[in-house]
Amino acid sequence: MKQTFSYNRQPSQFEIQPLLNLLHTGRLAQAEAAAQSLLKRYPGAFILHNVLGVAQEQQGKYAQAAQTYRNALAIDPTVAEIHINLGSVYGQLGMADEAIACYRKAVALKPNLAVAWFNLGFALQQQAQWEEAAAAYRRAIAIEPGFYEAYGNLGTVLQRQGKLVDAVACYEKGLTIHADARGYYNLGTALHDLGKHEEAARCFLQALELDPRYADAHNNLGEIFRDQGNMDQAILCYQTAMEIDPDHPRANYNMGEFFYLAKKYEQAIPYFERSRYLDFQERAMECLYRIGRLEEFRAKLKAMIKSGSKSMMLATLSTHHATNYGVPDEYDFCPDPMRFVWHTRIPELAEPGSPLLREVLEAIDRTPIAARKQGRLYAGMQSAGNLLKLPEPAFQKLAALIKQKIIEYRERFAHEDCQLIRSFPKDDQIEFSSSWYLKMKKGGSLGSHIHEEGWISGCVYLKLPTRAPGSTEAAFAYSTDGDEMPRLHDNFPSQVVVQSVGDIVLFPSSLYHRTIPFSADEERICVAFDLKPTAY
Repeated sequence: MKQTFSYNRQPSQFEIQPLLNLLHTGRLAQAEAAAQSLLKRYPGAFILHNVLGVAQEQQGKYAQAAQTYRNALAIDPTVAEIHINLGSVYGQLGMADEAIACYRKAVALKPNLAVAWFNLGFALQQQAQWEEAAAAYRRAIAIEPGFYEAYGNLGTVLQRQGKLVDAVACYEKGLTIHADARGYYNLGTALHDLGKHEEAARCFLQALELDPRYADAHNNLGEIFRDQGNMDQAILCYQTAMEIDPDHPRANYNMGEFFYLAKKYEQAIPYFERSRYLDFQERAMECLYRIGRLEEFRAKLKAMIKSGSKSMMLATLSTHHATNYGVPDEYDFCPDPMRFVWHTRIPELAEPGSPLLREVLEAIDRTPIAARKQGRLYAGMQSAGNLLKLPEPAFQKLAALIKQKIIEYRERFAHEDCQLIRSFPKDDQIEFSSSWYLKMKKGGSLGSHIHEEGWISGCVYLKLPTRAPGSTEAAFAYSTDGDEMPRLHDNFPSQVVVQSVGDIVLFPSSLYHRTIPFSADEERICVAFDLKPTAY
């Protein structure tokens, strides 16, 4: 006679305990098999579905675990913890929207469950939903004030939003609860963004005291040494990071950049390629171009154009190669970049006796920001950090005025059918990926360069030396050629902008540009910046 089972029958504690022992001692495959066996007899037993889901999840069987958790929720949809578990496996499966929905359900069922708010914050953070993520982390902290991981993640979100002072406060609070290497590392990155290099270096060293094999901390310490001009120490840090992690993206990229700047292009290529970081393909291609390995360069150029890549460095290389060899420029990302330069002015800075101009110059003088060594800069200094994200009111006023000009720039070129304009950041997405001030003295100049990591770059002029009528001293010069790129002729277009105080110049980051030397005694002070779409 066939045996039948009631759906509502539940296993005894005598049957459950061995299963839990298997799970808790890490014998996951046995726990999975035992749970599946018991489910044949007790298909409606919620606890068996839960144990099976955990065993599957911990073995990386995320699709199976998701189905198991869904089965558990079909029995009892009011258990917040199962919604959390399901959200976790959805996250592992790349199903972000579904994960967020699960966590929202969990916090609706149990509003005082701190881990649910934390997981919701993390899922929202992964989707760049910064405001909601920050709110979720704050709820987790309000429920559990000692939740140091929530302080750390909230600091990361605030840092990503450019709220650097608030981010520092979060990291510091988390470290008072639990001092760990990751916390010191995060604090160091925020202090670095604030231009506080010495304090940042101390944080990275504290991180390394707690975890000597923290490759990111070694690399970031190296970047501070680099910015201070101490390349010997910087290289030692990069090498240590790569000894720990041979494929460390930034350490390899930084080593590639070191060899590139030293004009050792052959040695730079393998580091760029190993890094797989940022524009590593374009940087390796530029090295090939500079050393004359043109067949390899052209093959890679063609492949990248065909792939639909959006890249300022690729635009620079494609345009230079086309002009140099008299062939069509097949990359239509930013056709004829010289046309996309806009020289205008910010009236609030240009008016006689401008109070804002005075306020910004005073803020530059009094704000403690480390200097960043710049090999192309002569008789001058460049600030570290991200100037226009600092909380100083004068910098925030300036940032708002620059953003308005960026919006006007986009509108000015809105009719252009090219990727540069089609992918231009929307009004609420305009962020300064980097910004700094430059001060130059008599004899000062800045050598030809591009901004590889930018999309649109610009410069606002706050103080300029006197120049004779018709002189181009201290002017802004731009071209599709520069930085000692190999060229077969001199038929590259170039222009000079003779600017006044209060002027702003916006241009594609792919253009080479430089500052013409000047002989007057007065200072030249400007604020330069880059922006780029968040997905770029």
